[in-house]
Amino acid sequence: MQDKNTQILTGNLRRVALEYIALNVLSMLGLSLYIMADTYFVANGVGNDGLVALNLVIPAYNVINGLGLLLGVGGATCYSIRIGAGETDTAPEFFTLSTAVGLFTGILLTLTGVFFSRPIAALLGGEGPILDLASDYLRIMLLFSCAFILNQVLVCFVRNDGAPNLAMAAMLAGSASNIVLDYLFIFPLGMGMTGAALATGSAPIISALILLPRLMGSRSHLRICKVREALSSFKRVLHAGVPSLITEASTGIVILLFNATILRISSQIAVGAYGIITNFSLVGAAIFTGVAQGIQPVISVCHGAGKSRRIRQTFGLAAVIVLLLGSAFVTLGILFRDPLTALFNRENDPEMARIARQGFALYFPAFVPMGLNIIAVSLTACIQKPKWAFLLSCLRGFAAVIPLLLLLSMFFGLDGVFVTVTAAEALTLCVTLIVLRIALRPSTIYSQI
Repeated sequence: MQDKNTQILTGNLRRVALEYIALNVLSMLGLSLYIMADTYFVANGVGNDGLVALNLVIPAYNVINGLGLLLGVGGATCYSIRIGAGETDTAPEFFTLSTAVGLFTGILLTLTGVFFSRPIAALLGGEGPILDLASDYLRIMLLFSCAFILNQVLVCFVRNDGAPNLAMAAMLAGSASNIVLDYLFIFPLGMGMTGAALATGSAPIISALILLPRLMGSRSHLRICKVREALSSFKRVLHAGVPSLITEASTGIVILLFNATILRISSQIAVGAYGIITNFSLVGAAIFTGVAQGIQPVISVCHGAGKSRRIRQTFGLAAVIVLLLGSAFVTLGILFRDPLTALFNRENDPEMARIARQGFALYFPAFVPMGLNIIAVSLTACIQKPKWAFLLSCLRGFAAVIPLLLLLSMFFGLDGVFVTVTAAEALTLCVTLIVLRIALRPSTIYSQI
């Protein structure tokens, strides 16, 4: 950990920042691909009803994952700030606190899955045979809540404990196992949605098993210890982690609202088409999140040590990366929208193909401003400006999306639904640029920890 901190504070900043960014982008890419694998295998092994059911329950997964990020990113950010400030004795308290709260939250969600999975699936829009498919998947997914949340906590802390390579390897191993088990459970064993859910639940368990030995190694600062001033420490975790929760959970809320709006003005075929676009958009958003998580340890340590210039340099590098990636996503999404749609349109439904084609053209321009908005949220959280991080995450998460969805769908129908995210990200970018102008001033970045 000390060697990695020394590199962050005094070494080649571009090289160490690029290492963290690259490893976290690969990790998040693996995570998003296993979600896409679920969609692919369900669409081809269960059919369009399975595709619609899966899209209906994705919001629940986003909430679970968001709670894990709240505790993982929030706790690990506080941990790195303490390490950067030289307070290595108290830093592990954040790991203990995040782990304990994560375990308690996971148990509550598991009980929710046991007793309330069908009502929740119905609330999410399931009915008829789709309700049966959605409730089966949701029940099994919620049974793995502890694994999902604690794995996120472990990944975030191991990454901030100087082992980004191990964190990446664990996430990729979990993702690969999910893809293999998806195929095995759905096709040879014919387990349908139940098999897809079991495969998804296996991924965090395998990832966590790879990370656990790190906790017992001599190079790790991570350990279970007594937490002094638990309430104030948890408040710090919330301040640093709530933006990540909002970013992740709002994705699920937006999908839920979009599904309801599409069902109101169109059909379940349109929901399926939106599900295809959503899966590819989640890959792009995950890559941006990987960049944001990559700069988080670097900026947190630099903030703890008062290195404002290195914070600005790290953010500038990340900004260039996300703008280039965003432009590439838009180009690929528009040029290859037909073959991308065909991957999930097993029944070759011409209406689904037509709707998805138009949706790609209207939705994918959102990727140009999206990346900058996401890394700006990470920056403001890492330099302990929770109000700004909260503002930006809320704005791009739901505060801009919901009114724009209502307004644009009213005037432009289904096209208005698909263009909503692009409009919301563009609006958020206007606020982001103002926040960045203030946040990147040396006097704003530095504060006594």
